[in-house]
Amino acid sequence: MGELQKLNPKKDTASNAQIMFLVLNTSGLTIIPVSVLAYRSTAGSVSPSEVFLPILFATFFSSLAGLIAVAIKQKINLFNKVVIAYIGSMTALILGLLYWLHKNPDKVEVVSNVGGNLLLFSIIIIFLILGIRKKVNVYEVFIDGAKGGFDVAIKIVPYLVAILVAVGVFRASGAMEMFFDGVVYGMHLIGIMHTEFVEALPAAFMKPFSGAAARGLMLETFSTHGVDSFVAKMTATFQGSTDTTFYILAVYFGSVGIKKTRYAAGAGLFADFVGVVAAIFISYMFYT
Repeated sequence: MGELQKLNPKKDTASNAQIMFLVLNTSGLTIIPVSVLAYRSTAGSVSPSEVFLPILFATFFSSLAGLIAVAIKQKINLFNKVVIAYIGSMTALILGLLYWLHKNPDKVEVVSNVGGNLLLFSIIIIFLILGIRKKVNVYEVFIDGAKGGFDVAIKIVPYLVAILVAVGVFRASGAMEMFFDGVVYGMHLIGIMHTEFVEALPAAFMKPFSGAAARGLMLETFSTHGVDSFVAKMTATFQGSTDTTFYILAVYFGSVGIKKTRYAAGAGLFADFVGVVAAIFISYMFYT
């Protein structure tokens, strides 16, 4: 964001490139959801990586929705041959796999566990191989990145404190609990009785505001329902499929002095919404 700000002619207004960058970050494209897998392992899950593929699928749809939304707003041609080749092939592959799993439900657990572990291991190996091929000292590069992250962390502390206080007030007031009670009541009114997923929605609702709050709700779900329960797995999928939209908005733009964010928040929230909906459907496919 800092480098993009150097190219931005209007220093107090988000540029198109900055908005695209931010939305792709808020959509939470997650290749390796290490933290979620670690928390599931610590909580005693029989198969911590079971949520890996569902998270990968859900975060893909979230990022794709964010990309399309911003591209339409910025009038970017997505029908370019190269763009279609990359995005189209990936989308076709994922939709094809989801369709095959839908037709072969007995294969879901095997594909999720074995395929997820294999893909996770392969990604790590590919990073190492590419580093060796380009003669890059992966460890030193990682350390340099960590040093830069420390400097960034100092700059974002004021914005972090502000957003966490706002989230804490919202939770403590009881407004969140009342809202989800209303969601359950509304679904019962229209005849939808299977509302198990609503118990996992607080984590999805809190994620755009605070990753720490959403993580706390996820861990609370682990202890209340069991780490390998349907609700806990769906909560873990929510946690890994999207990112903290308002937190990223405040931190990224605040750190470079941008005050006019234009449509960045709306596009980010749209990507989050698509990610949550995708996570619900994918969770029912994989975990039931």
